[in-house]
Amino acid sequence: MTTDAYPLHPIRTETDYQAALKQAAPYFDQEPDPDSEAGAHFEALLVLIEAYEAKHYPIEPPDPVEAIKFRMEQMGLSPRDLEPMIGGRGRVSEVLNRRRPLSLNMIRRLHDGLGIPAETLIRATHA
Repeated sequence: MTTDAYPLHPIRTETDYQAALKQAAPYFDQEPDPDSEAGAHFEALLVLIEAYEAKHYPIEPPDPVEAIKFRMEQMGLSPRDLEPMIGGRGRVSEVLNRRRPLSLNMIRRLHDGLGIPAETLIRATHA
């Protein structure tokens, strides 16, 4: 694929975005060498696409309780495994059922113990 046929330009509209996705599609099937001209073109195209998506299709961080439940599922943990990070069985139940907010100490221990980003844990929970 020659990159001369596909000059790069800012993505400002949905039409531009769709055209950029179409232009990038062949690269996913056969990724070019990063050190080649095509590789540089692909990388620059991805930067433009990601910038447009970040502005027009932002992804909100997950709800803290949902993040905890997701990590529990990933790691095969039970509520009992959270007790060292949250407190007794009742407190874990209250947190997982959204009846008790996370304290700063809980956030620190969950971040350290489960690797959940602190930014996610400090967000307000959704009822």
